Amino acid sequence: MKWLISVAALAIAFIVLVSVYLQPSSFTGCGVTPSETGECSHADAIVVVSGGDTQGRTQAGIDLYKNNWADTLIFSGAAQDKSGPSNAEAMKLQAVQAGIPSSAILIDGDSESTQQNAMNTQTIVASKGYTDIILVTSGYHQRRASLEFNKQAESVEIRNYPVTHDGDWSWFWWLTPRGWWLAGGELVKIVAFYLGATS
Repeated sequence: MKWLISVAALAIAFIVLVSVYLQPSSFTGCGVTPSETGECSHADAIVVVSGGDTQGRTQAGIDLYKNNWADTLIFSGAAQDKSGPSNAEAMKLQAVQAGIPSSAILIDGDSESTQQNAMNTQTIVASKGYTDIILVTSGYHQRRASLEFNKQAESVEIRNYPVTHDGDWSWFWWLTPRGWWLAGGELVKIVAFYLGATS
């Protein structure tokens, strides 16, 4: 009986640690709208990368924009189907249909990986002179995306905004095989990042 309790405790501890590790957030303690100082203040831009539940990620970026967290949205992501519009273009369309002015949106439609998201977005960020961005992606992807963006943009403050509940992910990820697949895959890719592999 004791060993069952020990195994259960270890499993719970593992799930909690993975959940917290994969989903770093800079918005703990922040309100719905920005404050005057610190990590809860207005940023230069909101960056949303595609993948997984792209519409869910995009909606999170739209909500941040509408709540005055930044005056610019940057959408990043290529399409798997090269005959159609890029993910970034589809994300822009979703934002425009939600009432965001087209002039407030910048896109990178060429990125096919998280590393390319970071590199190509940094080119846009540098050209605009931005020094503070909010990075939006699904919770399971936030840690790795943050690592890649911080690597490419050492002089830019990267604030993490994980989407902790979308079509692919929630705090109850451990109840589904897909949740374990996503979490395990990210942990492997994070190890690969530290070993210098592309992602």
